[in-house]
Order: sequence, then structure tokens, then C-alpha cells
Amino acid sequence: MTEPKTVLFICIGNSGRSLLAEAIFNAHPPEGWVAGSAGTKPAAAANPRTGGMLRELGLALPPHAPQLLTPEMMDSARVRVTMGCLDDASCPARLKTLELRDWALPDPATLDDDGFRKVRDRIVELVRGLRTELVLADRRAATRVGRPSQ
Repeated sequence: MTEPKTVLFICIGNSGRSLLAEAIFNAHPPEGWVAGSAGTKPAAAANPRTGGMLRELGLALPPHAPQLLTPEMMDSARVRVTMGCLDDASCPARLKTLELRDWALPDPATLDDDGFRKVRDRIVELVRGLRTELVLADRRAATRVGRPSQ
């Protein structure tokens, strides 16, 4: 069996947006894919509301505490997604030198519950689109090398 391809969701604290995205992606990942998440300055614990917002969708927090983004994580990820934290003060310059996409999401920690849910629901939409994109890209790649697509 081949090693899964990784989507890495990156934010500052790894306590809200990136944990939401990791859990939502891993609930129904495309075949051969897995998500992880990390932060440039990880919080001591997940935002207290993150778990509740996931439970409303029938999901649980990822099994890890907020964790520090490492060069190894960056190098091994096939897709890197920042959550709207590419400002110079908090985001290491190295992130800007690698191919990545930024979802430009507000930090839900500063929002009321309705605002937090809006960020969560936007992550659901973005993850759904990313899954579709990855499945289609895998099918195109399989077709190019002469393997039947699934």
C-alpha cells in the first residue's frame, strides 16, 4: 500500500480554523488522501468552541493537540492551505516560498457563535471543493499514465 498524500492546513494557533478543516476533510477524504494541521505559534489547547462546532456536524476534534508546524510537515505535504494568516508578523517567510493556497478566513476566536459557525460552514464548502479537485486531479493523472481511472 502506498503512503497517503497529505493536505496540510496551516494557521497561527492551530486551535480553530485548521483543526476544523482537518476534521472536516478527514471525515470523508478522497481515496489515498489524509489531512493534517499545524500552527506557526500553536496554542496550548484547541479553542473551547472548536469541538462544539464540530460536534454540531457530527464530527470530533482531531486526535492531536495544537502542534507546531515543522519543515518536515511542509515538505511532505502535497497541498498546503493557509487559513488567512499570511501576514508578515505571524507567518514565517518560508510559507511564502512554497506553493500553497490561502483561504483568507477570519479568525473565529474573535467572533460570536454565529460568526464562528459562518467560518466553519465556509470551511465545509472549501473542503468539499478541495476534495473534488483532488479526486479529479488523481483521475487525470491516472489517465495520463495509462491506468484506468476509478
